[in-house]
Amino acid sequence: MHNNMVPTFPEPNCADLEHISLTVAEMGSIEEKTGLELEEEIPFRSSQSLRKMHAFETSHALADVSHTWIPKRLPYKVAFKSINAVLIKAKINMLLPFGPLALLLHYLTEKHGWVFLFTLVGITPVAERLGYVTEQLAFFTGPTVGGLLNATFGNATEMIISIYALKNGMIRVVQQSLLGSILSNMLLVLGCAFFTGGIVHYKEVQVFNKAAAVVNSGLLLMAVMGIMFPAVLHFTHTEVHFGKSELSLSRFSSCIMLVAYASYLFFQLKSQRNLYSPIDGEINHSEEESDEEEIPEITQWEAITWLAVLTGWISILSGYLVDAIQGASDSLNMPVAFISVILLPIVGNAAEHASAIMFAMKNKLDITLGVAIGSSTQISMFVIPFCVVVGWLMGQPMDLNFQLFETATLFITVLVVAFMLQEGTSNYFKGLMLILCYLIVAASFFVHVDPSSVDN
Repeated sequence: MHNNMVPTFPEPNCADLEHISLTVAEMGSIEEKTGLELEEEIPFRSSQSLRKMHAFETSHALADVSHTWIPKRLPYKVAFKSINAVLIKAKINMLLPFGPLALLLHYLTEKHGWVFLFTLVGITPVAERLGYVTEQLAFFTGPTVGGLLNATFGNATEMIISIYALKNGMIRVVQQSLLGSILSNMLLVLGCAFFTGGIVHYKEVQVFNKAAAVVNSGLLLMAVMGIMFPAVLHFTHTEVHFGKSELSLSRFSSCIMLVAYASYLFFQLKSQRNLYSPIDGEINHSEEESDEEEIPEITQWEAITWLAVLTGWISILSGYLVDAIQGASDSLNMPVAFISVILLPIVGNAAEHASAIMFAMKNKLDITLGVAIGSSTQISMFVIPFCVVVGWLMGQPMDLNFQLFETATLFITVLVVAFMLQEGTSNYFKGLMLILCYLIVAASFFVHVDPSSVDN
């Protein structure tokens, strides 16, 4: 009886067993996937599912009318978002109205001191925004072209002011403003970055890539050599042709310096990129903040448009700034050398100053050095020789003879900074020393009388 009650099943064949095993495997994989999804999305499961259902239900309705209203509203939204990101969002944009006010003062009054100060303040946020737009554009161009863009537009304000001054024959203003940009970047910008970074991270030693810093220091010493020899030739009265050999040597040295800078760009961006990679201590920080930092706020064409608009506005303000320098010197009772070496570079270095401090506070000293020392390398090896060549084309006798006082100041500054960078570490005391050195330089130029102005 019991044998009759036992149910009998047909023996499964190979095909059925294979089908069953595949089904079980699929079910297991589905359970694993759903298990992972549940572990990751349990807190948001209900809300996300409702959103997906709602989006699915309304997608067909929106598809019918999307072509009627999106083209009308989207350009306004994009334009407002772009204007908000560039002209409204940053707090420094509160200084933008000083630019138009400076133009009004120029035409309504003859107070050159106020025109100069208002133009100086008005250019500062535009220079900072120009650096921001250049960084945004670098997201779309890649590291190589992005580096070239930063090299070109990072010091665009100094180049524009220098070209306007060259047109007016103000060669000493060009020389002193470019020299002041180098001094400001190496002492003030780097000093403030080291100081703030050391205060924020006072419990740890901040480190940076010593090899990259040594390469930049070598380029700066090469620039000092190119600037020093015309001055030595002039003051030792050993020229073959008085007044001509100095100018010819300056133009030849400028071409050599431009070739050296182009080789440096190739070395940095193509040949030896691993030399400029961040050190191990900074890789973790960059990975943690990559999601926040690697998202561009404006599109590529918006960045190109803003680049053209901001460069044009800086060009307009630079013309009024150069015209008001001599009048401001008389009305404010300040030497032209102090205005050119100290005040003008603060405007041009606004973007570098803000960026260097921000990256130092995030413990990214390699980027800080790239901004501060890299900008000094740009000016000494690219902008100054470029202005000599442009002056050559304009018929202006722009040379590398920066006079004895300025050349000695540059030489000592490069030596001080090179000694600060040789250890590959930074702290707030090093930053404080650099800032105090800059105060000594500023005081020296405040009591310095330019020899060319005495001769005139």
